Amino acid sequence: MDILAQAKALSQQGKKVYHLEIGEPDFPTAECIVNAGIEALQQYKTHYTPALGLPELRKAVAEYYERKFAIKINPQRIVITPGASGAIQLAISSLLDAGENVLLADPGYPCNRNIAQILAADTISVPVDAESYYQLNAGLVAKHWNDKTRAAMVASPSNPTGTLLPKSQLQELCQMVEQKNGCLIVDEIYQGLVYDEKDYTALEISDECFVINSFSKYFGMTGWRIGWMIVPEFYIDAIDRIAQNIFLAAPTISQYAAFTALNADTQTVLDERRDEFKRRRDFLLPALEQLGFTVAAKPQGAFYIYANCERFTDDSFSWVKQLLNETGVALTPGVDFGSHLAHKHCRFAYTQSIDVLEQAVDKIDMFIEGQR
Repeated sequence: MDILAQAKALSQQGKKVYHLEIGEPDFPTAECIVNAGIEALQQYKTHYTPALGLPELRKAVAEYYERKFAIKINPQRIVITPGASGAIQLAISSLLDAGENVLLADPGYPCNRNIAQILAADTISVPVDAESYYQLNAGLVAKHWNDKTRAAMVASPSNPTGTLLPKSQLQELCQMVEQKNGCLIVDEIYQGLVYDEKDYTALEISDECFVINSFSKYFGMTGWRIGWMIVPEFYIDAIDRIAQNIFLAAPTISQYAAFTALNADTQTVLDERRDEFKRRRDFLLPALEQLGFTVAAKPQGAFYIYANCERFTDDSFSWVKQLLNETGVALTPGVDFGSHLAHKHCRFAYTQSIDVLEQAVDKIDMFIEGQR
Protein backbone atom coordinates (compact mmCIF):
# COMPACT_ATOMS: atom_id res chain seq x y z
CA MET A 1 0.00 0.00 0.00
CA ASP A 2 2.99 2.33 0.54
CA ILE A 3 4.04 1.66 -3.06
CA LEU A 4 0.47 2.34 -4.18
CA ALA A 5 0.46 5.64 -2.26
CA GLN A 6 3.73 6.67 -3.93
CA ALA A 7 2.34 5.64 -7.31
CA LYS A 8 -0.77 7.76 -6.79
CA ALA A 9 1.35 10.70 -5.72
CA LEU A 10 3.34 10.42 -8.94
CA SER A 11 0.09 10.25 -10.93
CA GLN A 12 -1.11 13.45 -9.27
CA GLN A 13 2.13 15.08 -10.38
CA GLY A 14 1.23 14.18 -13.96
CA LYS A 15 3.60 11.24 -14.33
CA LYS A 16 2.45 8.13 -16.20
CA VAL A 17 2.22 5.20 -13.78
CA TYR A 18 1.90 1.53 -14.72
CA HIS A 19 -0.03 -0.16 -11.91
CA LEU A 20 1.29 -3.68 -11.56
CA GLU A 21 1.32 -3.50 -7.77
CA ILE A 22 -2.27 -3.88 -6.60
CA GLY A 23 -4.39 -7.02 -6.65
CA GLU A 24 -7.55 -5.49 -8.02
CA PRO A 25 -9.09 -6.40 -11.39
CA ASP A 26 -9.17 -3.49 -13.81
CA PHE A 27 -12.57 -4.56 -15.12
CA PRO A 28 -15.54 -2.68 -13.65
CA THR A 29 -18.20 -4.66 -11.85
CA ALA A 30 -20.40 -6.33 -14.47
CA GLU A 31 -23.33 -4.14 -15.50
CA CYS A 32 -25.96 -6.69 -14.49
CA ILE A 33 -24.54 -6.78 -10.94
CA VAL A 34 -24.47 -2.99 -10.73
CA ASN A 35 -28.08 -2.82 -11.90
CA ALA A 36 -29.09 -5.31 -9.22
CA GLY A 37 -27.50 -3.07 -6.59
CA ILE A 38 -29.29 0.00 -7.99
CA GLU A 39 -32.60 -1.86 -7.94
CA ALA A 40 -32.08 -2.85 -4.31
CA LEU A 41 -31.44 0.80 -3.43
CA GLN A 42 -34.52 1.94 -5.30
CA GLN A 43 -36.56 -0.60 -3.34
CA TYR A 44 -35.08 0.76 -0.08
CA LYS A 45 -33.49 -2.56 0.85
CA THR A 46 -31.15 -0.76 3.23
CA HIS A 47 -31.81 -2.34 6.64
CA TYR A 48 -29.65 -4.76 8.58
CA THR A 49 -29.75 -8.39 7.57
CA PRO A 50 -29.17 -11.32 9.96
CA ALA A 51 -25.54 -11.50 11.07
CA LEU A 52 -24.90 -14.61 8.98
CA GLY A 53 -26.42 -12.99 5.90
CA LEU A 54 -29.65 -13.06 3.91
CA PRO A 55 -31.03 -16.61 4.09
CA GLU A 56 -31.83 -16.54 0.37
CA LEU A 57 -28.25 -15.51 -0.48
CA ARG A 58 -26.83 -18.28 1.68
CA LYS A 59 -29.08 -20.69 -0.23
CA ALA A 60 -27.89 -19.20 -3.55
CA VAL A 61 -24.25 -19.80 -2.56
CA ALA A 62 -25.11 -23.43 -1.77
CA GLU A 63 -26.77 -23.76 -5.19
CA TYR A 64 -23.64 -22.25 -6.81
CA TYR A 65 -21.49 -25.01 -5.29
CA GLU A 66 -23.94 -27.67 -6.42
CA ARG A 67 -23.98 -26.30 -9.97
CA LYS A 68 -20.22 -25.75 -10.25
CA PHE A 69 -18.77 -28.59 -8.19
CA ALA A 70 -21.68 -31.05 -7.84
CA ILE A 71 -21.55 -30.96 -4.04
CA LYS A 72 -24.38 -30.31 -1.59
CA ILE A 73 -23.83 -27.89 1.30
CA ASN A 74 -26.24 -27.07 4.09
CA PRO A 75 -26.95 -23.31 3.67
CA GLN A 76 -26.83 -23.02 7.48
CA ARG A 77 -23.05 -23.53 7.23
CA ILE A 78 -22.66 -20.56 4.88
CA VAL A 79 -21.79 -17.18 6.42
CA ILE A 80 -21.98 -13.98 4.37
CA THR A 81 -19.17 -11.62 5.38
CA PRO A 82 -17.77 -8.13 4.63
CA GLY A 83 -15.26 -9.43 2.12
CA ALA A 84 -12.87 -12.31 2.68
CA SER A 85 -11.12 -10.16 5.30
CA GLY A 86 -14.23 -10.33 7.47
CA ALA A 87 -14.29 -14.09 7.04
CA ILE A 88 -10.63 -14.45 8.05
CA GLN A 89 -11.30 -12.36 11.14
CA LEU A 90 -14.24 -14.60 12.11
CA ALA A 91 -12.29 -17.82 11.51
CA ILE A 92 -9.25 -16.79 13.54
CA SER A 93 -11.43 -15.33 16.31
CA SER A 94 -13.34 -18.59 16.66
CA LEU A 95 -10.30 -20.88 16.56
CA LEU A 96 -7.50 -19.15 18.47
CA ASP A 97 -7.17 -17.79 21.97
CA ALA A 98 -4.44 -15.38 23.03
CA GLY A 99 -1.01 -17.01 22.81
CA GLU A 100 -2.13 -19.83 20.51
CA ASN A 101 -0.86 -19.95 16.95
CA VAL A 102 -1.71 -20.64 13.34
CA LEU A 103 0.70 -21.95 10.67
CA LEU A 104 1.05 -19.78 7.56
CA ALA A 105 3.08 -20.11 4.38
CA ASP A 106 5.94 -17.63 3.85
CA PRO A 107 5.55 -16.00 1.34
CA GLY A 108 1.83 -15.46 1.85
CA TYR A 109 -0.90 -12.86 2.14
CA PRO A 110 0.27 -10.43 4.85
CA CYS A 111 -3.09 -9.53 6.39
CA ASN A 112 -3.57 -13.07 7.70
CA ARG A 113 -0.73 -12.73 10.19
CA ASN A 114 -1.71 -9.16 11.01
CA ILE A 115 -5.28 -10.16 11.87
CA ALA A 116 -3.99 -12.94 14.12
CA GLN A 117 -1.67 -10.51 15.91
CA ILE A 118 -4.47 -7.99 16.44
CA LEU A 119 -6.39 -10.78 18.20
CA ALA A 120 -3.34 -11.50 20.43
CA ALA A 121 -2.78 -14.82 18.67
CA ASP A 122 0.58 -15.82 17.23
CA THR A 123 1.64 -16.94 13.78
CA ILE A 124 4.30 -19.39 12.69
CA SER A 125 5.60 -18.47 9.25
CA VAL A 126 6.72 -21.60 7.43
CA PRO A 127 9.25 -21.04 4.62
CA VAL A 128 7.97 -22.54 1.37
CA ASP A 129 9.37 -22.76 -2.14
CA ALA A 130 8.63 -24.18 -5.56
CA GLU A 131 9.19 -27.75 -4.34
CA SER A 132 5.87 -27.58 -2.44
CA TYR A 133 4.29 -25.20 -4.99
CA TYR A 134 4.88 -22.41 -2.46
CA GLN A 135 2.25 -24.10 -0.29
CA LEU A 136 2.11 -25.84 3.06
CA ASN A 137 2.06 -29.62 2.91
CA ALA A 138 1.59 -32.41 5.44
CA GLY A 139 5.31 -32.73 6.12
CA LEU A 140 5.76 -29.04 6.83
CA VAL A 141 2.73 -29.00 9.12
CA ALA A 142 4.04 -32.01 11.06
CA LYS A 143 7.44 -30.33 11.41
CA HIS A 144 6.20 -26.94 12.65
CA TRP A 145 3.07 -27.86 14.67
CA ASN A 146 3.49 -27.44 18.44
CA ASP A 147 1.34 -27.66 21.55
CA LYS A 148 0.06 -24.10 21.02
CA THR A 149 -0.90 -24.61 17.36
CA ARG A 150 -4.63 -24.70 16.67
CA ALA A 151 -4.88 -24.18 12.92
CA ALA A 152 -3.10 -23.99 9.59
CA MET A 153 -4.08 -21.68 6.75
CA VAL A 154 -3.53 -22.09 3.02
CA ALA A 155 -4.67 -20.28 -0.11
CA SER A 156 -5.38 -21.86 -3.48
CA PRO A 157 -4.81 -20.12 -5.85
CA SER A 158 -2.37 -18.20 -3.71
CA ASN A 159 -1.21 -14.65 -3.30
CA PRO A 160 1.58 -13.76 -4.19
CA THR A 161 2.59 -16.80 -6.25
CA GLY A 162 -0.60 -17.76 -8.09
CA THR A 163 0.04 -21.45 -7.40
CA LEU A 164 -2.61 -24.08 -6.73
CA LEU A 165 -2.56 -26.74 -4.05
CA PRO A 166 -2.62 -30.08 -5.87
CA LYS A 167 -5.70 -31.96 -4.72
CA SER A 168 -3.64 -34.86 -3.39
CA GLN A 169 -1.47 -32.45 -1.37
CA LEU A 170 -4.57 -30.84 0.13
CA GLN A 171 -6.00 -34.25 1.04
CA GLU A 172 -2.81 -35.15 2.91
CA LEU A 173 -2.80 -31.73 4.55
CA CYS A 174 -6.39 -32.14 5.77
CA GLN A 175 -5.55 -35.55 7.22
CA MET A 176 -2.48 -34.23 9.02
CA VAL A 177 -4.32 -31.26 10.56
CA GLU A 178 -7.15 -33.54 11.70
CA GLN A 179 -4.57 -35.89 13.29
CA LYS A 180 -3.28 -32.87 15.22
CA ASN A 181 -6.86 -32.08 16.37
CA GLY A 182 -6.62 -28.73 14.64
CA CYS A 183 -8.55 -26.90 11.94
CA LEU A 184 -7.57 -26.07 8.39
CA ILE A 185 -8.55 -22.70 6.92
CA VAL A 186 -8.61 -22.69 3.11
CA ASP A 187 -8.65 -19.33 1.35
CA GLU A 188 -10.28 -19.76 -2.07
CA ILE A 189 -10.88 -16.11 -2.94
CA TYR A 190 -9.20 -16.51 -6.35
CA GLN A 191 -11.32 -19.53 -7.19
CA GLY A 192 -12.68 -19.16 -10.72
CA LEU A 193 -9.42 -17.59 -11.87
CA VAL A 194 -7.77 -20.92 -12.71
CA TYR A 195 -6.23 -21.31 -16.15
CA ASP A 196 -4.70 -24.64 -17.08
CA GLU A 197 -6.62 -27.26 -15.15
CA LYS A 198 -9.98 -27.98 -13.61
CA ASP A 199 -10.96 -25.83 -10.65
CA TYR A 200 -11.92 -27.54 -7.41
CA THR A 201 -12.86 -26.68 -3.82
CA ALA A 202 -11.59 -28.04 -0.53
CA LEU A 203 -15.20 -28.89 0.29
CA GLU A 204 -14.86 -31.82 -2.11
CA ILE A 205 -12.31 -33.25 0.33
CA SER A 206 -13.54 -32.34 3.81
CA ASP A 207 -16.48 -30.79 5.68
CA GLU A 208 -14.26 -30.02 8.66
CA CYS A 209 -12.28 -27.12 7.23
CA PHE A 210 -13.14 -23.42 7.07
CA VAL A 211 -13.45 -22.41 3.41
CA ILE A 212 -13.26 -18.69 2.61
CA ASN A 213 -14.33 -17.08 -0.64
CA SER A 214 -15.15 -13.62 -1.94
CA PHE A 215 -17.06 -11.70 -4.57
CA SER A 216 -14.02 -9.43 -5.04
CA LYS A 217 -11.69 -11.17 -7.47
CA TYR A 218 -13.42 -13.51 -9.93
CA PHE A 219 -16.73 -11.68 -9.52
CA GLY A 220 -15.10 -8.23 -9.80
CA MET A 221 -16.81 -6.66 -6.77
CA THR A 222 -13.85 -5.41 -4.73
CA GLY A 223 -15.43 -2.20 -3.43
CA TRP A 224 -18.72 -3.85 -2.57
CA ARG A 225 -17.02 -5.60 0.40
CA ILE A 226 -18.85 -8.89 0.23
CA GLY A 227 -17.61 -12.44 0.71
CA TRP A 228 -18.56 -15.71 2.34
CA MET A 229 -17.26 -18.55 4.46
CA ILE A 230 -18.37 -22.16 4.90
CA VAL A 231 -17.79 -23.48 8.40
CA PRO A 232 -18.09 -26.86 10.12
CA GLU A 233 -21.52 -27.19 11.76
CA PHE A 234 -20.02 -27.15 15.25
CA TYR A 235 -18.88 -23.53 14.78
CA ILE A 236 -22.07 -21.97 13.37
CA ASP A 237 -23.36 -20.55 16.68
CA ALA A 238 -19.96 -19.19 17.72
CA ILE A 239 -19.47 -17.51 14.34
CA ASP A 240 -22.96 -15.99 14.58
CA ARG A 241 -22.20 -14.44 17.99
CA ILE A 242 -18.80 -13.11 16.92
CA ALA A 243 -20.23 -11.60 13.71
CA GLN A 244 -22.94 -9.79 15.67
CA ASN A 245 -20.29 -8.15 17.82
CA ILE A 246 -17.72 -7.33 15.14
CA PHE A 247 -19.74 -6.00 12.19
CA LEU A 248 -23.44 -6.85 12.71
CA ALA A 249 -23.78 -7.98 9.08
CA ALA A 250 -22.32 -7.64 5.61
CA PRO A 251 -23.50 -4.63 3.53
CA THR A 252 -27.14 -5.16 2.60
CA ILE A 253 -27.02 -3.63 -0.89
CA SER A 254 -23.99 -5.78 -1.72
CA GLN A 255 -25.81 -8.92 -0.62
CA TYR A 256 -28.68 -8.23 -2.99
CA ALA A 257 -26.26 -7.49 -5.84
CA ALA A 258 -24.43 -10.75 -5.10
CA PHE A 259 -27.53 -12.75 -6.08
CA THR A 260 -27.01 -11.63 -9.65
CA ALA A 261 -23.26 -12.34 -9.47
CA LEU A 262 -24.07 -15.99 -8.76
CA ASN A 263 -26.41 -16.39 -11.74
CA ALA A 264 -25.30 -18.81 -14.43
CA ASP A 265 -25.75 -16.09 -17.07
CA THR A 266 -23.35 -13.79 -15.22
CA GLN A 267 -20.72 -16.54 -15.23
CA THR A 268 -20.42 -16.20 -19.00
CA VAL A 269 -19.24 -12.60 -18.65
CA LEU A 270 -16.92 -13.46 -15.78
CA ASP A 271 -15.37 -16.40 -17.62
CA GLU A 272 -14.55 -14.13 -20.56
CA ARG A 273 -12.67 -11.89 -18.14
CA ARG A 274 -10.87 -14.93 -16.70
CA ASP A 275 -9.74 -15.86 -20.20
CA GLU A 276 -8.37 -12.34 -20.65
CA PHE A 277 -6.32 -12.71 -17.45
CA LYS A 278 -4.90 -15.93 -18.87
CA ARG A 279 -3.84 -14.11 -22.04
CA ARG A 280 -2.13 -11.47 -19.91
CA ARG A 281 -0.27 -14.12 -17.92
CA ASP A 282 0.79 -15.85 -21.10
CA PHE A 283 2.24 -12.57 -22.38
CA LEU A 284 3.87 -11.32 -19.18
CA LEU A 285 5.48 -14.52 -17.89
CA PRO A 286 7.78 -15.17 -20.88
CA ALA A 287 8.43 -11.43 -21.23
CA LEU A 288 9.76 -11.25 -17.67
CA GLU A 289 11.85 -14.39 -18.11
CA GLN A 290 13.36 -12.88 -21.23
CA LEU A 291 14.35 -9.81 -19.19
CA GLY A 292 16.20 -12.04 -16.71
CA PHE A 293 13.65 -12.64 -13.95
CA THR A 294 13.26 -16.21 -12.71
CA VAL A 295 9.83 -17.65 -11.94
CA ALA A 296 10.32 -20.91 -10.07
CA ALA A 297 6.67 -22.00 -10.22
CA LYS A 298 4.38 -21.06 -13.08
CA PRO A 299 1.26 -19.29 -11.74
CA GLN A 300 -1.80 -21.44 -12.38
CA GLY A 301 -4.39 -19.01 -11.09
CA ALA A 302 -5.12 -15.59 -9.57
CA PHE A 303 -3.38 -12.73 -11.43
CA TYR A 304 0.13 -12.61 -9.96
CA ILE A 305 3.65 -13.55 -10.90
CA TYR A 306 6.14 -13.90 -8.04
CA ALA A 307 9.52 -13.35 -9.64
CA ASN A 308 13.09 -13.71 -8.43
CA CYS A 309 14.97 -10.50 -9.22
CA GLU A 310 18.36 -11.34 -7.66
CA ARG A 311 20.01 -10.98 -11.06
CA PHE A 312 19.42 -7.23 -10.68
CA THR A 313 19.45 -6.59 -6.91
CA ASP A 314 19.86 -8.05 -3.44
CA ASP A 315 17.35 -5.52 -2.05
CA SER A 316 14.07 -5.80 -3.91
CA PHE A 317 12.38 -3.17 -1.71
CA SER A 318 14.82 -0.43 -2.68
CA TRP A 319 14.93 -1.68 -6.27
CA VAL A 320 11.14 -1.51 -6.61
CA LYS A 321 11.08 2.03 -5.20
CA GLN A 322 13.79 3.14 -7.61
CA LEU A 323 11.97 1.49 -10.52
CA LEU A 324 8.80 3.38 -9.63
CA ASN A 325 10.49 6.75 -9.25
CA GLU A 326 12.50 6.46 -12.47
CA THR A 327 10.06 4.70 -14.79
CA GLY A 328 6.59 4.88 -13.25
CA VAL A 329 6.29 1.08 -13.09
CA ALA A 330 4.78 0.06 -9.74
CA LEU A 331 5.51 -3.45 -8.40
CA THR A 332 5.16 -4.99 -4.94
CA PRO A 333 8.39 -5.98 -3.12
CA GLY A 334 8.72 -9.43 -1.62
CA VAL A 335 8.91 -8.07 1.93
CA ASP A 336 5.15 -7.49 1.79
CA PHE A 337 4.59 -11.23 1.84
CA GLY A 338 6.99 -12.42 4.51
CA SER A 339 10.70 -12.78 5.16
CA HIS A 340 11.75 -15.97 3.35
CA LEU A 341 14.04 -14.76 0.52
CA ALA A 342 11.85 -11.65 0.33
CA HIS A 343 14.80 -9.45 -0.65
CA LYS A 344 15.20 -11.47 -3.85
CA HIS A 345 11.58 -11.31 -5.02
CA CYS A 346 8.88 -8.97 -6.25
CA ARG A 347 5.30 -9.49 -7.34
CA PHE A 348 3.76 -8.47 -10.65
CA ALA A 349 -0.03 -8.13 -10.85
CA TYR A 350 -1.30 -8.56 -14.40
CA THR A 351 -4.46 -6.57 -13.70
CA GLN A 352 -3.89 -4.19 -16.61
CA SER A 353 -4.42 -4.58 -20.36
CA ILE A 354 -1.77 -6.23 -22.51
CA ASP A 355 -1.00 -2.84 -24.05
CA VAL A 356 -0.15 -1.47 -20.61
CA LEU A 357 1.84 -4.59 -19.74
CA GLU A 358 3.87 -4.22 -22.95
CA GLN A 359 4.69 -0.61 -22.10
CA ALA A 360 5.65 -1.58 -18.56
CA VAL A 361 7.95 -4.36 -19.80
CA ASP A 362 9.68 -1.90 -22.13
CA LYS A 363 10.20 0.51 -19.21
CA ILE A 364 11.65 -2.24 -17.01
CA ASP A 365 13.93 -3.33 -19.85
CA MET A 366 15.31 0.20 -20.23
CA PHE A 367 15.73 0.51 -16.46
CA ILE A 368 17.70 -2.75 -16.28
CA GLU A 369 19.87 -1.72 -19.22
CA GLY A 370 20.59 1.58 -17.51
CA GLN A 371 21.84 -0.27 -14.43
CA ARG A 372 24.37 -2.41 -16.31
